[in-house]
Amino acid sequence: METLNLLEAYNCLPLAELEVGQHFYWQIGNLKVHGQIFLTSWFVIGLLVIASLAATRNLQRIPTGMQNFMEYALEFIRDLAKNQIGEKDYRPWVPFVGTLFLFIFVSNWSGALVPWKLVHLPSGELGAPTADINTTVALALLTSLAYFYAGFSKLGLGYFAHYVEPVPFMLPFKIIEDFTKPLSLSFRLFGNILADELVVGVLVLLVPLFVPLPVMALGLFTSAIQALIFATLAAAYIGEALEDHHHEEEAH
Repeated sequence: METLNLLEAYNCLPLAELEVGQHFYWQIGNLKVHGQIFLTSWFVIGLLVIASLAATRNLQRIPTGMQNFMEYALEFIRDLAKNQIGEKDYRPWVPFVGTLFLFIFVSNWSGALVPWKLVHLPSGELGAPTADINTTVALALLTSLAYFYAGFSKLGLGYFAHYVEPVPFMLPFKIIEDFTKPLSLSFRLFGNILADELVVGVLVLLVPLFVPLPVMALGLFTSAIQALIFATLAAAYIGEALEDHHHEEEAH
């Protein structure tokens, strides 16, 4: 009887309901999702789709305007993937690396350039999708799945051989590394973007005229760097997963 009373008292504690900030939720069946993140993510995806349509609507042999900009972005992403993954295997991964880079880049900049505060929600507020830990964790987990798939598609079960190389006692360290990769990817991006938004928000309240402008400019620069770092590390992890396969081909 005492055990039951203790369990009931524990269940009454509000510890399981603690949250950081307020959120605007959508109830989909038994699932509760962050509606504010879906709204801003769809906004970013819409911008990318519009830019893609504008760039490919009337293709010219000598590109100008939006076509020229998008071709430059594609060339930049292609070089990034080639340098990190390798010339033999980079082509299938250009869309994935490019999608990561463009989505994170536009998401980061949307937090600094779009006046989300003017849109009022029943609860919570809109902001950059990458300023929410759920978004960055999802992107990091997709990256983990991508480099696991890269290794399995080339080596099959032989991919697990690198866990015990060069010596078997490396196994626990390699397993820990697989957990730390998505953690570092997600928390680095989330922490930097959230910190930038908080700093700008505080400065706008304290000194609303000229002081926040250089901080906002610096925030745009660091936001672009964070997108580049995430995409570069994602490509590097994929390249590492394919590295043993390269050695096998060279041995033959």
